[in-house]
Amino acid sequence: MPYIATSDTPAHASGTFDLGDGLTVRRLGYGAMRITGDGIWGPPESHDASIRVLQRAVELGIDFIDTADSYGPFVSEDLIREALHPYGDTVIATKGGLLRTGPGDWRLLGKPDYLRQAVQMSMRRLGVDTIDLYQLHRIDPEVDRADQFAVLKEFQDEGWVRLVGLSEVSVDEIKAAQDAGLTVATVQNEYNLGTRKSEDVLDFCEAEGIGFIPWYPLNAGKLSDSDILEEAAQQLGASHSQVALAWLLKRSPVMLPIPGTSSVAHLEENTAAAELELSDELFEALDEAAGQAA
Repeated sequence: MPYIATSDTPAHASGTFDLGDGLTVRRLGYGAMRITGDGIWGPPESHDASIRVLQRAVELGIDFIDTADSYGPFVSEDLIREALHPYGDTVIATKGGLLRTGPGDWRLLGKPDYLRQAVQMSMRRLGVDTIDLYQLHRIDPEVDRADQFAVLKEFQDEGWVRLVGLSEVSVDEIKAAQDAGLTVATVQNEYNLGTRKSEDVLDFCEAEGIGFIPWYPLNAGKLSDSDILEEAAQQLGASHSQVALAWLLKRSPVMLPIPGTSSVAHLEENTAAAELELSDELFEALDEAAGQAA
C-alpha cells in the first residue's frame, strides 16, 4: 500500500533548490512527457485527464514542471499552457534538440538554426516572452558542440531564456560548456536506484551547485524484487516507487526528481513520497544493495 500524504501540499516537504537568477523551486517536480499519446506521439487518450494532472500537480505544491518540444511533439507544451498559463510562481522548463519523425522515434538535431527556431516556437506555445529553463535535449555529435553551446548563450543574451541546462552529458561535456561561457543551471541524466552510471556527474553537479534532474526516477532495476526494497517499503508504510523517490531526495541536496504520470492517483502517490524520511541506515542499505545490483 502506498503512503498517504498528511499535508495538502506534500511537495513542500521535499525542500527547495535555487536554480539561479532568483528562481527557487521545490525539489520534487513533475515530468510532463506521459501526458501525450502512445509512443509520446500525438494527443493523450484523455485530454481532460491530462489537464487535470497538470493542475493537480500545482495544487500538491509542485512548482517545477519539465517538458520538451519533442513530447508529442508539441502536445505537452500546448497542454501546459492550456492548464496553467499564466504560470505565476511555477517554473516551466523545456528542451529542444530532438526531431520527431514518428511514435517512439527520436533523432538528434543540434544545428544552431534549428535550435533557434525550436526555442522561439516553445516560447510561442508556452505563451511566454522568456523561458525559465531551456535545456539542450542532447548534444548532437554531428554538429560542433561549441556551436550548440554558443547558440544557447545567445538565447540568454537575447532574453529568450533565463537559465540553461544540458541533458545526458558527461562531466567533460559540462566542463566544455562552462569553458564556452555557459552557466549550466541543471543537468538531466538518467539516474535512479537501478541506474547509477551518472554517479560522477551527480557528484560534480553537487560540488558545482548545479541542479541534477534524474529522468526515469522510479526505476529500481534488479532491486525491484529484492528483500531490502520490500523491507524498506514495509518499514516506511510506502510503495516501492515511493521508497525510490525518497532515496533520490536523500541522495543529494541538488537532486530534483521529476516523476511523470498521466494519472492523478499516481501523481498523488509520487508526491506523497516527499514526506518520507529514510534513516541513514536504511538509505545506506538501499544504496549498497542498488550499487551491487547495478
